[in-house]
Amino acid sequence: MRYVSDMRGRDIEQGVVFSYINLEDRIPQDHPLRAIRGMMNRSLRELSSYFDQLYAAVGRDSIPPERLLRALLLQALYSIRSERQLMEQLDYNLLFRWFVGLNPDDKVWDVTVYTKNRERLIAGEVSERLLASVVEQARGANLLSNDHFTVDGTLIEAWANRRSFQPKDPDQVVGTGGRGQKLLRDQVESTTDPEARLYSKGGPAGSKPSYLGHVLLENRNGLVVGACGTQSSKTAEPGAALTLLDKVKRAGEAGGEPERETKMTLGADTAYQTQEFIAGLRQRKVAPHVAEYRPNPKFPNFLTPEERGDARFALSQGKRKLVEKVFGWGKQGRAVKQIKLRGLARVDWMFQFLMAGYNLVRMVKLMPTATAIPAP
Repeated sequence: MRYVSDMRGRDIEQGVVFSYINLEDRIPQDHPLRAIRGMMNRSLRELSSYFDQLYAAVGRDSIPPERLLRALLLQALYSIRSERQLMEQLDYNLLFRWFVGLNPDDKVWDVTVYTKNRERLIAGEVSERLLASVVEQARGANLLSNDHFTVDGTLIEAWANRRSFQPKDPDQVVGTGGRGQKLLRDQVESTTDPEARLYSKGGPAGSKPSYLGHVLLENRNGLVVGACGTQSSKTAEPGAALTLLDKVKRAGEAGGEPERETKMTLGADTAYQTQEFIAGLRQRKVAPHVAEYRPNPKFPNFLTPEERGDARFALSQGKRKLVEKVFGWGKQGRAVKQIKLRGLARVDWMFQFLMAGYNLVRMVKLMPTATAIPAP
């Protein structure tokens, strides 16, 4: 076929057999995923020896855990609704292939194989270690406060329907959980997710099958230093807060942090205004900056006049809005709004993984040199 020589480009549909452009060259140098991938790879290299313990010494090659975790991170960052959609994106999206570590000609994994391999990482509590590694990167970049923290919890809708809840004892009449009766959560159970509970922060009328997600933030830049998921209950938030606080203090002692000149502070809302929780903070030598109820005999306050008059109290309360940014990010089409995994262990694992992802996104904005980090 012969064309007249002119400036018009010709629409030739015959495809090329080979491509000589490196996949690395197709990704813009200032793309935010470059910095995220660099920090993610640093943490994955630290976990490499732990990955060796999760896999048998002999057998057929599995999906590399590093690639699986990078794919999961993409699913969270881009709010991809399902693993099946994620596999479709990996099949044709060159950016996703580059981030995960797949070559253009590599075959995409089967969805079932992908989810089964993820279960191995869930059983190995990998997300908790990943979050801790990301936090250490932030500490190394001097992005964390070692003294001032905020805690809060949020409701995570379970992958179950309210109508799936049936009485545990078929012969027992389900009551309202009033005086002298069992709590509703002890009378009924979901047939699809037995560990989910009916719960609402706004009263029983709007109760949903749910779990609770808890985060502990440092107040300098609003980075998550601790996270966990629990079953829903009115007493879960104070208990989870003390557990997360103990982990952070142990991590600081192991990291050789200098002795504090002033007391640590912990800001919280009125859900944490309980005698046991505030006593627990005092025992840990943490100043309780917990919001108080208006004078009401039904809702007593437990702060002393000295604690109430702490000059740092108002500052801690002002930092509480940083938690809402975390939960807002997690509920924009992500699993913090409604999780598709069933069982507390899986919910806890995914929630911690999402918080590690939030930190990575936040750290790219906080570190001026983050965009220059090479992506190994």
